[in-house]
Amino acid sequence: MKTFSIHLGILLFMFATSYSQTAKRITATDSVFTQKEQAALTPQLALDLLKEGNRRFVEQKATSKDFKQQVLQTSKGQYPMAILLSCVDSRTSSELVFDQGLGDIFNARIAGNFVNDDILGSMEFACKVAGSKLILIVGHTNCGAIKGACDNVELGNLTHVIKEIQPAVESVTNVHGERNSKNHDFVERVSKQNVLLAIKEIRDKSKILNEMEVSGAIKIVGAMYDLESGKVEFYK
Repeated sequence: MKTFSIHLGILLFMFATSYSQTAKRITATDSVFTQKEQAALTPQLALDLLKEGNRRFVEQKATSKDFKQQVLQTSKGQYPMAILLSCVDSRTSSELVFDQGLGDIFNARIAGNFVNDDILGSMEFACKVAGSKLILIVGHTNCGAIKGACDNVELGNLTHVIKEIQPAVESVTNVHGERNSKNHDFVERVSKQNVLLAIKEIRDKSKILNEMEVSGAIKIVGAMYDLESGKVEFYK
């Protein structure tokens, strides 16, 4: 079967009668997003492409990539489809988890994947200036930063990080068992709440991004990566 590039698949999809189905991405070699392709993407299609990428990752069918060629093709410009906020955890690299290449996504990382002014500014740049169509907040199971917040850890500058996550800890109620890192259910509930609160902060604190979402120019979505299975659960 003849091999097609990722972006040829996207272009073919754009000429289809509906955007409701995921574009088929067979293999990725040296292709990168062009400005025209990025402009034609809908927020939903960008989300669907990430979902499809995670499916390939889980099934060990990741696309082949010519990184040297991608470096050359992105050297004079970039047109990523999305910006992802994820944790610094070494096991949660967004490019790997969602099977993306150079120039496909912006990737903001901070322990506990919480939102601050610097992250918000980066998201505004990615979407309003650079044309990305999706903001995806990605938490993960068994998160060390979340556990630290559940235990009220104080350690140097990490103390500030923990305080940023405390609102998620405090908002989780009706807990069965202890409210600490030994309670797995509590930790995972806090992790999800932390993602949902990050989405709320984006909408509340960035007029630019809120207006873009209301107008349909972007989507803001939450997700949780499972360290054991490699699967990403997406929140509606």
